[in-house]
Amino acid sequence: MSTATEVDTESPDPGVDDHKQKQRAGAAALRELMAPVRAQLTAGRLLAVLSGVLAVVPYIALVRIGALLLDAAAAGRDVDGDGVMRWLTILLGAFVARLAIYFLALAITHFADIALGHHIQQGLVARFARVPLAWFTANNSGRVRKALQDDITTIHHLVAHQPVDGTNAIVMPIALMVYAFVVDWRLGLLSIATFPLYAAAMGLGMRGMGEKTVQMDAKLATVSARTVEFVTGITVVKAFGRVGRAHHAYQRAADEFQEFYIAWVTPLLRVSSLGSAFLSVPLVLLINLGGGAALVHGGHVTVADVLTTSLIALLIPYALETLMNSMWAQQMAGAAALRLADLLHTPALPAPEVHTGAGQAEAPNGHDVEFDHVTYAYGTGEDAVLAVDDVGFTLRQGTVTALVGPSGSGKSTIATLLARFDDPRSGSIRIGGVDVARIPDLYAHVGFVLQDPQLLGISIRDNISLGRPGATDEAVRDAARAAQILDEIESLPDGFDTIYGSDTGLSGGQAQRIAIARALLVDAPVLILDEATALADPESQYEIQQALSVLVRGRTVLLIAHRPEVIRGVDQIVLVDRGRVVATGTHEQMLAQPGYARLWSSAPEQIEGAR
Repeated sequence: MSTATEVDTESPDPGVDDHKQKQRAGAAALRELMAPVRAQLTAGRLLAVLSGVLAVVPYIALVRIGALLLDAAAAGRDVDGDGVMRWLTILLGAFVARLAIYFLALAITHFADIALGHHIQQGLVARFARVPLAWFTANNSGRVRKALQDDITTIHHLVAHQPVDGTNAIVMPIALMVYAFVVDWRLGLLSIATFPLYAAAMGLGMRGMGEKTVQMDAKLATVSARTVEFVTGITVVKAFGRVGRAHHAYQRAADEFQEFYIAWVTPLLRVSSLGSAFLSVPLVLLINLGGGAALVHGGHVTVADVLTTSLIALLIPYALETLMNSMWAQQMAGAAALRLADLLHTPALPAPEVHTGAGQAEAPNGHDVEFDHVTYAYGTGEDAVLAVDDVGFTLRQGTVTALVGPSGSGKSTIATLLARFDDPRSGSIRIGGVDVARIPDLYAHVGFVLQDPQLLGISIRDNISLGRPGATDEAVRDAARAAQILDEIESLPDGFDTIYGSDTGLSGGQAQRIAIARALLVDAPVLILDEATALADPESQYEIQQALSVLVRGRTVLLIAHRPEVIRGVDQIVLVDRGRVVATGTHEQMLAQPGYARLWSSAPEQIEGAR
């Protein structure tokens, strides 16, 4: 392994090496990603080669027709009509055949693109179904959005067009230039006279293109992530008048991208304009027709030869432009493929069978819940942040346990570990004596109602039956009735068929009660309630509390709440601070605990009333 000193000696710019490494990784990811459609792409390229070679035939026919006409004119005889018709038939036949083969190649690659897009989307859905729910942060959600919306679209051109257009852009001009030299080597040189100048200019402009493309793509990804963060929190930001500070990260990312892009593109445009000028139509025609006229005057070539090679020279710039676009698409697609590959290889939670030596999943025996020396950290390596530190306590079946503690103490993390939003770094969480990681149908045993009800843009009925898709309409109505939301649902324009977020808007309290109805319908024996009334309006809190009273009946409940009147009636209180359990006991036992008393310092009458 190279030391830091060796790296500095060998590469004065480590950033360049990093970008080259990313470029190579992108190319490898692209090969891996496109493996399922490699055969179709190869077929498209082979057809494109045939199409490019056939492009020569019409020019051969033009030269032959020109020769027949000129020979007849020079000899003062009638034109050989049969010969002209024969070559016209060959010209039209080759032209039609070339187009048919070209479009067949494009059809093959477009179908391959559709198949690949479906394959990637299916792979991402399958992977996201297995990754820890704790992974879906605002930043990662921005990555997912970019992958599904932008990156798959970026790869589209590389799969659907580049194999055919790029191959054709190489084969066709080479075949045509070879034929130009066959017609006359001097005309062949004239047809490519400005090409070396163009190649030199574009080579200068393309220097470092791969590294710059990787940098641009990374900066665009940062802008995308900052946009998601800013838009997600805009309501709170505006409510507290902090727009300027809150959007600073987004503005800085956008400014950095703008400065980078202008600094990169401005000199590139100058060089590109110069290169394009060398292949401009007037200059190409001037050189080919002027030089060709001199050769005709000297009796070396015919007018038909000059016209044919001049037309060939005019096609070269188009082919080169297509080739350059294909190279650019390759660079962009490599970065997109790397992001997609990273998402497709996101670490997933092991399936329940993996956790058992015999390869068998297990069913809990009862519904006691045990936290046994549980430790959990966000992130990995040096960036890891310890959130839960050696936590241990027990929830007896049919009891209610409240997690309390200051904000940021790790309460929600502890609760979501029970629902297996992620696996702990060490220790275990057991339901009925079985580790939650070994329970195959965990969410038949664990239900939860969180601060955000997380309703989907589907009907109210489907939102309630999300955990039990086969539930009858009567069961859905019963759950809604128990959740104190039935009358309000039936008063909606389409009742249970109302589409959430589209046909009507619901208050936070109404949405929360629909989430409670969903949990009631699942009927899980273990229940997590994380600040279930925190975002509800005051008018809804009573109805939510009534619904929760029905929901918790007979279940093993882990409750996170701050309201003293809710916590005071639970069977057990667990005080958490900085990810560690500080004390456990009933409300009366905990009153003497300084940390517990501090939580209610803003409402001392609650503590005094409880004494």
